[in-house]
Amino acid sequence: MQPSAQPTPLQQFYIPEEQSIYLLSQHDAKKLKDWVALCTTQLEQLGYRNIEMVGKGAYGFVFAGVLEREGARKLEHVFKFTRVTLPRHLQDRLEEEAFMLEQVEHPRVPRLIAFQQARNQPILVMERAPGINLEEVSLKEGCLRPRLVMRIADQLADILRCLRRESGPASRPIVHGDIKPSNLVFDALHENIALIDWGSSVFAQLDQNQQFVAANVMELMSDNLQQTNARLGDVYFIGEEQLNGGLSSPRFDEQGAAGTLYALASGQSCRFGHQAIPPTSLGLPMEFARMLEGMLDPNPELRRKAGDYYLKEMPRLARSVMIDLPGFPITPLVPVWLRPARREIDTVVYSSRKSFLRQEHAQETLNDVNDVQLDRYYKNFMQGMGDTEKAFLASVSRLGRYPVVGGLAVRWESDGIYVDTSLNLHDPELKTAFITAVNNMVNLARAIYRQGIFKSCLFNARDTLHIDRAGPEEPFVVAADMKLPYEVSAVPEVEDHSRVHSYFEDGPDPEEFLVLPTAIITALEALNTIHHTGMIIFEALPDHLKIHSHYRLLDPAREEDFRYYLDEILSLVPRIEGLGVSGFMKMPYKDTKFFAHIERMPERYYPKNPRAEAAAAGKPGARRKPG
Repeated sequence: MQPSAQPTPLQQFYIPEEQSIYLLSQHDAKKLKDWVALCTTQLEQLGYRNIEMVGKGAYGFVFAGVLEREGARKLEHVFKFTRVTLPRHLQDRLEEEAFMLEQVEHPRVPRLIAFQQARNQPILVMERAPGINLEEVSLKEGCLRPRLVMRIADQLADILRCLRRESGPASRPIVHGDIKPSNLVFDALHENIALIDWGSSVFAQLDQNQQFVAANVMELMSDNLQQTNARLGDVYFIGEEQLNGGLSSPRFDEQGAAGTLYALASGQSCRFGHQAIPPTSLGLPMEFARMLEGMLDPNPELRRKAGDYYLKEMPRLARSVMIDLPGFPITPLVPVWLRPARREIDTVVYSSRKSFLRQEHAQETLNDVNDVQLDRYYKNFMQGMGDTEKAFLASVSRLGRYPVVGGLAVRWESDGIYVDTSLNLHDPELKTAFITAVNNMVNLARAIYRQGIFKSCLFNARDTLHIDRAGPEEPFVVAADMKLPYEVSAVPEVEDHSRVHSYFEDGPDPEEFLVLPTAIITALEALNTIHHTGMIIFEALPDHLKIHSHYRLLDPAREEDFRYYLDEILSLVPRIEGLGVSGFMKMPYKDTKFFAHIERMPERYYPKNPRAEAAAAGKPGARRKPG
């Protein structure tokens, strides 16, 4: 068994996304399905139809349903359920969220319908905003068009101005606390946004001028203003003050807005890449780009000035006449292969060898913060890294939001970076957005100056094999009909032995704690001699073993040998002892791409005369959509 002093790093491998249901044990998957079925039944009993689960997070699940009324318009509502496994004080947050949402009156904020208890299960009922969230839009389109970014920025500024007015029952500014693309629902028909998910919202302790907000003198003298009431929000988008436990302020939401607008304009899923891929490089109008860069600046005073400018000047900036410029084909910096899928892909990313991205002797400042999202996102994943390193890891995670299988290896040297990839995208319609995500990953890697190697595997969770056992002292027993899946190339693909990327090329991974039996390593060595691409990862838990894999045989003549060694590996699983993860990856052949280091991407702005540029490209500019 693994020594007790050795940390078991199992919770970090699928961060930041929620685990796919295909990665859960049979028992846990059944519990989740049963619970979803129970929620659906409860909503049906309340008269709702067309019920679907539309989201999930660290604290709960979100469903949507339609309430049909005779002779009246159908009502579309959203229902938020807390996870039943959460402690009571976290479940109580749902009622607090309902209270805060009730304080907000704005046409771009869906209204509270009711808060109720059903069999000790708290349920929050809200209006449903039309459309899909902006993270989904971003994943489909890549970088949003500059005109659309400006329209979204204007609407978001209007919401923030409303929240900081000292009005409503409490006469205090309200901090949403979790502004990010997935909390903005986008109606493509009218290009309107709606701000949702008020689970991190609080009454502000400080106003925008950093002055205390209090109803009376006694409250000003209390200890409550010495301790923050802020909730964490998503660390991919919140600013430094909120992350580090500052007193809550409308400035928190300015930071969330800045991170959101930057992510949408750049085709990323976080705010951290702004030093390497600055807003001034994204083809935005110059004034807006420089303002956004100021809002993301490390200097707090500059951030505040840029935030004030944003709220004051955005209505004027939004009146600028802009058209959608004709797009140009985007060229991938590393190869991307299109292989239309014959079945559904549920991609999961496993990354290793990332400890070198952390700064040596980095101060751990957040160990005492007890928050579910902090555990998921930060403590085991990004703490101790610079912003660009965080952005790079987030960019790899974003690749896993696409139906893609394969792997990548990035090696940093003093002269630049060397990148090996095998990326197979299974939906041609997502090609442009996926290439944007890949190119962002490469450019972020180029802006990292240190030496080391990073590896990542992207596999289909639907192919994961699950083996249960009674306890850590028992062996894992493989069912007789269990097989490791693989694909076979229709024709042999050329093999150059001088360019083959071996399973064992980079030596043992210092971050993987599971030591596999010698017999399995021997079988892997034999498999390594057959021309193929793929990966296999063993993840051993006390009562459960997951075997993640993706294999494509590139030499059909060796299929019998290939199948034999895969079966041999499975037959040796009962010999596995200890806990942890051990993974092996093989590229089809060496096709290393070299890139020189960069400090930051060059400036690129929206043209002063966009119609002339559109005409020069041979296409008329797109008509502006109505507001």
